[in-house]
Amino acid sequence: MTSEPRDATDRREIAPVICYPTDDLPQPDMALYASALAGATVTDMVRVEPREAGCFTVPAGSFFRIRSVEGPQVGDLNLWSAAELSERFYSGKTRALHGTHVGLGDRLWSSFPTLRPMATLVEDSLSWYGQDAYGCRVHDVIGTRCDPYTGNLLSGTQYDNCCHSNLVRALASERELSPDVAEAHVHDVLNVFMCTGFSRDTGQYIMKASPVRPGDHLTLFAEIDLLGALSACPGGDCGAEHTSDVAPCFPLEVDILTPDDDALSGWMPPAPNGYDRSHGV
Repeated sequence: MTSEPRDATDRREIAPVICYPTDDLPQPDMALYASALAGATVTDMVRVEPREAGCFTVPAGSFFRIRSVEGPQVGDLNLWSAAELSERFYSGKTRALHGTHVGLGDRLWSSFPTLRPMATLVEDSLSWYGQDAYGCRVHDVIGTRCDPYTGNLLSGTQYDNCCHSNLVRALASERELSPDVAEAHVHDVLNVFMCTGFSRDTGQYIMKASPVRPGDHLTLFAEIDLLGALSACPGGDCGAEHTSDVAPCFPLEVDILTPDDDALSGWMPPAPNGYDRSHGV
């Protein structure tokens, strides 16, 4: 440790500013989405078994709902453009725009160069949770996903039912890709239902048992044609560990909901980002 300078207190007391003010960010029409959702019908369902992952497709202008069905269970979500896997969910930019955890009206943004909304959160049965005494919230975009590489680094294991490997297998099967090609497309996740934060003393990523219970759900509106993959995390509710063969784990289900034909009158999928990509050249 170096010694403090004389103006250390003054430096610490400088007030912070928001990195990306969102006052001018285009806002979703939540009333329109709510009206469309109210008349939507379930047209498909995918069941994701414990310690496994499953893929699903959602046409632009439809909804998908992730449901807890048998016990407290968190899920790791990847999203891609159904037309182009290189356009994928960008958790880092979503975090920069909306915060460490996402909630109603927040959007999941795609990677460069498109940087556009992929999905909008329109319904959340856990919105009541807020922030608890430990600073934890639900639905984070800070955890990367449990993976075999970190497991090997920390404990020398070769564990293949972690979320990263689950997502690799699911995408490889869905798109008939080899595991190494599929793995290049798997990315940082939205941790659905997971309850997380940062420790106050060390700033480390922390987790606690999720408040999710059977019947809880998170519903999103597909802004573009989507391919999704959801892993039912081997940690179950992640109250003790997130890579485990002994933690109680439960399935998750994903409903695809199709609104009436005229329910989204005037709505259009978002265009790719308008930056000209010249990069000053």
